[in-house]
Amino acid sequence: MSEAPSQDHYETLQVSPNADAETIQRVFRLLAQRFHPDNQDTGNASRFRELHDAYTVLNDPEQRARYDVRHDAIRQERWKFAAVGSAGATDIEAEQQLRFTLLEILYARRRTDPDHPSLSNMELAQLMGHPREHLEFAIWYSTQKKFVTRDDRSSLTITADGIDYVEHKQSIRAPRRLSAVS
Repeated sequence: MSEAPSQDHYETLQVSPNADAETIQRVFRLLAQRFHPDNQDTGNASRFRELHDAYTVLNDPEQRARYDVRHDAIRQERWKFAAVGSAGATDIEAEQQLRFTLLEILYARRRTDPDHPSLSNMELAQLMGHPREHLEFAIWYSTQKKFVTRDDRSSLTITADGIDYVEHKQSIRAPRRLSAVS
């Protein structure tokens, strides 16, 4: 088992930490079939390796127990900030900025790479410099407002409504200076 906590095996397999062994096996088989390098349509060798590594750990009761101890400790550390309580308006402003930054990143991705416009939660966390758990509220809100959507790999993509929102907010933030026309 890898000592680096960077890969969340539950997220990789898209299952809950409460998933039973049968569910983990079923999901692994489904995803492994989709991402197996021999699959000409959707094969992805690196994604398949990640899935296999996650399955290897989560399918073995002893390895899973050791992993769960580390996984729980990491999650508790990341959620520790919530126990401190809200700092009022500054928390709300910080959350609004976080949501807007999320949308700006997805906007830029859509513009610069239209063939691959989505980003995973992990990629967004790395780009934004926040743990994934800190982004969950922003992602939930943006999904509920239909500013973003999830693809079949659970990656996020900005929608037309999200693009309109970003462009409207940008126009409010930095109004254009019109030259005098007479």
